[in-house]
Amino acid sequence: MSAAPPAPPDFPVAAGADEPSYIDYEAFLSPTFHAPTFANTLVLATNNPSDSPLDLSTPLARVLFDVQEVSAHIDRLTARAAEPLLARTAARDAAAARLLAALEPQLRALNESHAQLARAVAPRYAEAVEVRRVAENAWRAQRLARAVARLLGLARQLEAQFAELVGPGAGSGGAVSGGGGSGRGGGGGGGDVRGALVRCAGTLLAVREMFSAEAAGTTTATGQPTQAGTEGIAGQLERVAVVRSVRDGVVAPVEKAVRETAERVVREFSLGSATGSGVTFAQGEEVRGRTVAALTTLWLLTPVPSSSGKAAEKWAPTLMLQALEAYLRSALQSSIAGLSRALSTLPSLERTLAEVSARCQNIVALEAVLEGSKAPQHPLLPQGKQAQAGGNMLQPLLSYLETGSLASYFWRTMAGSMAPRVQEIMAKGGVPARTLRTNRQSVSEAIRECVIRGSQLPGPMAAAARGKPKATERDTGAKQWEREVAVMVGSIVNSIGR
Repeated sequence: MSAAPPAPPDFPVAAGADEPSYIDYEAFLSPTFHAPTFANTLVLATNNPSDSPLDLSTPLARVLFDVQEVSAHIDRLTARAAEPLLARTAARDAAAARLLAALEPQLRALNESHAQLARAVAPRYAEAVEVRRVAENAWRAQRLARAVARLLGLARQLEAQFAELVGPGAGSGGAVSGGGGSGRGGGGGGGDVRGALVRCAGTLLAVREMFSAEAAGTTTATGQPTQAGTEGIAGQLERVAVVRSVRDGVVAPVEKAVRETAERVVREFSLGSATGSGVTFAQGEEVRGRTVAALTTLWLLTPVPSSSGKAAEKWAPTLMLQALEAYLRSALQSSIAGLSRALSTLPSLERTLAEVSARCQNIVALEAVLEGSKAPQHPLLPQGKQAQAGGNMLQPLLSYLETGSLASYFWRTMAGSMAPRVQEIMAKGGVPARTLRTNRQSVSEAIRECVIRGSQLPGPMAAAARGKPKATERDTGAKQWEREVAVMVGSIVNSIGR
């Protein structure tokens, strides 16, 4: 038994209609209208949910009746509003025709103006493109010509500076010989040699900067990219024959000669002598100035990575460090070989120890020179690395050798090499071994005195450079170098007693 459908509520009057309608137009026009929900509501309204089976004919008839009602309502509205709709459509069509008639002449005029402008501008634009291309080529040629001219000027300047370096004033190097402490050449031209070394290094850096420059100028003066892409001025210079000739025939040989000259000055550094005569104040200042100039030259000539990343952050003055390491290695090898021979023939021990102490004094003097010399500013290094490298020239060497002082490095390295040599002498036996065992105490005292004397700055001039008198420095020397004395004496005396 199906329930009777409820009476339709009062529905709003449709727009333009004279009679009310029971159809809920607002529900059908709502954006949230859902057909299954509406059908379910209609079925529940016309049936009892407990009845089985459900009667669907009533809600279906209701829906069909609603459709017919809506269709009839649409027909009535269309019939009543036909005349206004046709009138409005005719008015809109007439307005569109008038608008089209007004726009067509303007559109034709615009097309004619565009065609006339294209005929007038296109040739000029093509000419402008050609002019711009010519200007870019001329600009690149001018930039390359200026770079070549600057490079040739630097090459001539480098030749003149190198002539000062190898000229008569430069003599045979101006260094002081290690044995007698007397000057060798140099004379009045030493100052010129010092300046020439540093000036040559600066000019070489300027040349190197031109060849190693990144592609910084890859745009024209108007800001447009060049046809060369990212090649830059350095790559263009590589293709110029005269530039390659200057680089291979002038720059490279001069750079090699300057580096070898600086390494020779470092290799010949000497302020002490085995006889104790030392050098004069003028000679000491001359040697110091030449050495600082040579070290500065090697510092500046050390190659810098082209990138500014981690490789540049790890930069170190390797040329200077290698030259100083070679100087220390030469002094160590000579001292170890000489002391080994002297321990086999004790009469020559005193003279050999004097030579060893003189070499160590030279190393101590070199350490003082490095400590008092400010590290130069490398123009090719990043600013952050410049600030990090600020200081003296001694710190990179101590970090490279992993030591606290050069004298300590000298004695400890020498002690490590002397122990097996003394053991070899004692293992062979014979007169040298018996003599060493008999004079063990005197050998110990001689080595102790050698270490103390060798760890001091040579001469009163160098002692004054430290701000204290020589006597005071000698009194504190024994306490300052107790560990080095113990290591050196132990490496020899302990091996004698075994």
